[in-house]
Amino acid sequence: MAGAPFTMEVELGKIREFARATKSSNPDYLKADTPVSPATFLASSAFWTGPENSPPLEEIGDVARILHGEQEFTFQGEPPRAGTRLVGQTRIAATYEKQGKRGGSMRFVELVTEFRTPEGRLVAESKSTAIVTGQAPEEGSATS
Repeated sequence: MAGAPFTMEVELGKIREFARATKSSNPDYLKADTPVSPATFLASSAFWTGPENSPPLEEIGDVARILHGEQEFTFQGEPPRAGTRLVGQTRIAATYEKQGKRGGSMRFVELVTEFRTPEGRLVAESKSTAIVTGQAPEEGSATS
C-alpha cells in the first residue's frame, strides 16, 4: 500500500543549509550556482509530506513503538541539483517479524520512496526500515 504522491523542490538554499548542518565543506554543495544535493539530502523530504503521503499507519503499526532501523539511498546518476522538481511516493515494500532478545516480537516494515521527475523518470530511491517493537519500553529503563 502506498501514500499519496508529493512534490519536492530541490532548493539552492536548502542544499546549502543541509550541507552546513552536516558540517560539509564540499564545494559541490556550497559554491556552485546549481549545486548537487548531498547524498542524504532526500531525507529532508519529510518536510514536504503530510500523513496522506505515508502508507496508512494501520499498515505500519503503533507510532509510539516505532524505531528507525536503517536508511539507504540509491541514485540513477548523480543526486539531484538545485532547481530540480521531484515527485515522490512512499510504499511498503516488505514486512516481517523477528523475536526480540528481551522477549516479545519485533515487526520490520521496509519502506521505499521513489523520487521521479514530473515526466516519470526515476531519479532516486530511499529505502528505510521501521522497527515496530512488540511492547513499549519499561519506564526508566536505559538503552545502550
